[in-house]
Amino acid sequence: MSRWSATKALRVLRALRKIGWTMKRQKGSHRVLERPGWSDYVFAFHDNEEIGPKMLARIAKHTGLRPKDF
Repeated sequence: MSRWSATKALRVLRALRKIGWTMKRQKGSHRVLERPGWSDYVFAFHDNEEIGPKMLARIAKHTGLRPKDF
């Protein structure tokens, strides 16, 4: 069973901001996020879009996001 449960993209974006990611630039739904010590990350989801457990795990791998950050 996955540690992640599906959630809305806006909630994920808020959690990323909470752990130190900031918006570098945006064009439409594509947001480029930056955080010192990490490579830039392109967050390309509409705010009301549901993100599933597999995609959340992939986002976590690249951003350092953890389930307790929500």
